[in-house]
Amino acid sequence: MIRLLIVDDSPLMRRLLGGVFTAEGDFEIAFARNGVEALEQLSAFSPDVITLDVNMPEMDGLACLDRIMLERPCPVVMVSSLTDAGASVTLEALGLGAVDFITKPDRAISLEMETLAPQLVEKVRAASRARLPGSLRLAERVRLRSGLGYQAPAAAPRRPVIASPVRRRIKDLPAHGVVLIGTSTGGPPALDALLSRLPPDFPWPIVVAQHMPGSFTGPLARRLDKLCALTVTETIHPMPLEPGNVYIGKGDADIILGVRPDGPVVMAAPSLPEHRWHPSVDRMVDSAMQHFAPGSLIGVLMTGMGSDGAETMARLRAQGGRTIAEAEESAVVWGMPGELVRRGGAEIVVPLEQIADRVIDLVEQS
Repeated sequence: MIRLLIVDDSPLMRRLLGGVFTAEGDFEIAFARNGVEALEQLSAFSPDVITLDVNMPEMDGLACLDRIMLERPCPVVMVSSLTDAGASVTLEALGLGAVDFITKPDRAISLEMETLAPQLVEKVRAASRARLPGSLRLAERVRLRSGLGYQAPAAAPRRPVIASPVRRRIKDLPAHGVVLIGTSTGGPPALDALLSRLPPDFPWPIVVAQHMPGSFTGPLARRLDKLCALTVTETIHPMPLEPGNVYIGKGDADIILGVRPDGPVVMAAPSLPEHRWHPSVDRMVDSAMQHFAPGSLIGVLMTGMGSDGAETMARLRAQGGRTIAEAEESAVVWGMPGELVRRGGAEIVVPLEQIADRVIDLVEQS
């Protein structure tokens, strides 16, 4: 049985979520109406996974998440609205240690819950098996368990600690290739860690397919742009592929590469039903292979459930392209990169903190 704690101040939402997971037959469920009750349940119920609403009385979702990660780290799936404000708070929660998020329907919740239920269950199941980094908030946890007390987070916006770029400069390399990155569950913090370590003169454009709703990818791009030496933008209309730029695929659509008379471009495209998750990593890589020589492409597949990107990146590797898979030891969910490894399509398998170095090595070897 999976022990699930549902934290939401809405009786309707608690009832609907409880019904979805009760119907699965292998969930033991407890409920909390706010963050204070949720913290009490950490010891009383010992959940394997938590769904956590953002907006609640007494103690909101972010404050509660902060305490959970200090007192008893546990996989948490945030329950968020589809607004820009909801997206920004959710990205902050992912930086604090939440594994994933689900979005509340923007219309009648009870009518849409049946449609959302399969994805909701899949995400919570994946989160229950997620790997939380042992170093997550370690110094603060040691302080708390040593009896030195809990220190509330500062009022200033929380930002992850990002390392400086791995190298000062890449000398005189031509901008003749593209880096293709695919991520899903656990992806935003992984993108933080990878992109922030690339230097401002990185010579290849980078295209990212991160599974997310359309209202979340704009805030994600703006957040990454503040953290990185590179320029990060959400791709909505056709844009020229240029060095020093990172292009984030628009959520609920796909991101594809093409060539126009004035040069290569990246653009958003309506999602296709044959691809389950969007922006689709498989479709991004396939479009790149139609217009670029395999030797000028580097595919990077990081944390995420499912297998999106594994088939096309394995094909890319077989045709002479270069591929990197995140190692199981650092991936929150080793679904997508693990499938690439199982297919024999990963040239390099390294933990997250080494991926930036390896990307730079491959660019310098090109």
